[in-house]
Amino acid sequence: MLILTLLALYVAFNLGANDVANAMGTSVGSKAVSLKQAIIIAGILEFTGAVLFGQGVTETLGTQIAHPELFTATPQTLAFGMISVLISSGVWLQIATSLGLPVSSSHAVVGAIAGFTWVALGITAIDWSSIGLITTGWVFTPIISAIIAMIFYSLIQTWIISHPDPEKQIQEWIPWLSVILLSIFGVIVLPSLTQPLTQFLNRNLGFNIPPHDIPIFTGVIAMIGLTFYSWKNLQNQITSSHKSPITNPTEKLFARFQLLSACFVAFAHGSNDVGNAIAPLAVIFYIAQNNNVPNNGISIPLGIMIIGGIGIVAGLAILGRKVITTIGENIIKLEPSSGFCAEIATATTILLASKMGLPVSTSHALVGGVVGIGIVQNLKSIQLQTLQGIIAAWVITVPMSAVISAIIFSIIRIFLNVN
Repeated sequence: MLILTLLALYVAFNLGANDVANAMGTSVGSKAVSLKQAIIIAGILEFTGAVLFGQGVTETLGTQIAHPELFTATPQTLAFGMISVLISSGVWLQIATSLGLPVSSSHAVVGAIAGFTWVALGITAIDWSSIGLITTGWVFTPIISAIIAMIFYSLIQTWIISHPDPEKQIQEWIPWLSVILLSIFGVIVLPSLTQPLTQFLNRNLGFNIPPHDIPIFTGVIAMIGLTFYSWKNLQNQITSSHKSPITNPTEKLFARFQLLSACFVAFAHGSNDVGNAIAPLAVIFYIAQNNNVPNNGISIPLGIMIIGGIGIVAGLAILGRKVITTIGENIIKLEPSSGFCAEIATATTILLASKMGLPVSTSHALVGGVVGIGIVQNLKSIQLQTLQGIIAAWVITVPMSAVISAIIFSIIRIFLNVN
């Protein structure tokens, strides 16, 4: 299992190195945070999101791309297939990272699972309905994120940036921007995080609490507290001795909110993309423990979730710089106000997908959000050459990872005589 754990860490490492831009690239590009600050913040929030909120996507990738029941007679075939998935996904993500391309780790893993399954059992063994649903998510993710970003940025421009006195206007909007941030977070995340508490109170202490009452109550209290905190302290923080390359006072205030939204994106990214690294390992672990395939779903051990979180953080810190530059600087010129809107759109899109257990692409969501900002600002501001390169990498990721996985699985099957 040590070798398998190292393989999962390898995938998670390359996932973190490539997808760090999806969490913090816009913040670094807008100069709201430094690269060092981004790595520290993203590391903490990525790990937290992975461990607390990554179960649903991991289950989808582990059990709903290939039909596990077709491997009932030969569970070792599924285990070796998942090993080929780990290797091929890691290799492709490493290649993309070296080129500075923010590809989708979801694409890589889904393509790899489909590739080995095709070789092992034929085309009919692949759950095409699940792949169709996931593919639909890939198509609509950037569109939805772009629309949210366009709407939000248009409102920000109208009510704050284009106002005769934008600095005074944003101070009046501080509490409401706080409410928007925490409301989205509370509605999407808190129901899942507080569900165990609700179940414990109802089961052991005789309470009869509806499943959403605790998160709603918690969200309301948190919003009120953050609102008062924002009113009293945010302006004081901005006018302190904090050294920042941002000179515009309004954008300085937005830089603080972008820092919060970047944390939101990092949590969302960890919650969705950790499944890409650890789903194959979770299946292998299940087969090794039970000597059969997970026909009735799979429960992900906490230790495996932690492995994925550690790998992502290490990748962020060591190899994330190239992809950060692509997302943060090479599509459009970003400022804290526009980066804030792009990140809100990204986090909202990705966390909704995580809640549904759908492994969508964080890179799709963020690029869609950034392009949405560019559409509102000026279509000519979008660097089409960079965008074309990113889209081309998205398109070839699934077939490339499928081919690599199929080749690796074929080699394993020949040398180890796997049926």
